[in-house]
Amino acid sequence: MRSRSMIRMLALAVVLGAGSVGVSWAAAAQKDKKPAAAPAEQPAPPAAPAADKADADFDQFGGEFEKKGEQSKPVFDPLRGYNRAMYHFNDKFYFWAAKPAAQFYGIVLPEPLRVAIRRGYTNMGFPVRFVALGLQGRFSKVGSETGRFLVNSTLGVGGLLDPAEAWLDMKPTKADFGQTFGKWGLGDGFPITLPFLGPSNLRDFVGLVPGSLLSPPYYIVEWDISVPITAGGYFNDISLRLGEYEKLKLDALDPYTLIRDTYKQNRDARIKE
Repeated sequence: MRSRSMIRMLALAVVLGAGSVGVSWAAAAQKDKKPAAAPAEQPAPPAAPAADKADADFDQFGGEFEKKGEQSKPVFDPLRGYNRAMYHFNDKFYFWAAKPAAQFYGIVLPEPLRVAIRRGYTNMGFPVRFVALGLQGRFSKVGSETGRFLVNSTLGVGGLLDPAEAWLDMKPTKADFGQTFGKWGLGDGFPITLPFLGPSNLRDFVGLVPGSLLSPPYYIVEWDISVPITAGGYFNDISLRLGEYEKLKLDALDPYTLIRDTYKQNRDARIKE
């Protein structure tokens, strides 16, 4: 029985997402530097591995957009080889399987219905937010989330509607255990690209375990039902975000590095909330 519970917990941890990646760009001043004299010719250094060269090129390119006086901090990425391989796997899975299926799903179910389904999944994630916010000491948010859950679960037909925000102006709060660990001062460790889910880090990956244990499908139904239910929410969300990944990837010099660093920036901002 214990081994069955462990298999169930690990399976849910794989499919439990913390959301997809969002991008926020800020305007930055260009550095004022006089052109330097051309250096004397020197022997060319030995060629760097492709992954290292791509990261170095991206860092050099990104430096052009830093504010005056700022210096980029290199990202500790010891699993870079694995992460790049998994990024390419996820990329192919998205374009070859997830996106076509989501497009067909979007034809079958109109967008308002898919938005309602997303609200239902968000409502179902209340236990995770309740405990995470409590552990962060954000008790006013705990009260707000509790009120939202009660209103939306009743007047909102199980969370398919959101009268809490529409009528009572009770805004939703995003919270998870990776964020909680970060607020406790735990560093993010190093980047990890998860199969199907995309960018993460060691801290957030560990945070998936308690998040899975508090997810209602885990303790309400058997794992062979709870895993498809959880994956269904992830897939429904893809259908509502088609095109976002393509736009992010379109102008990226190195998509893996951009997505990795954007994820870190977004998570750091979430922890500072």
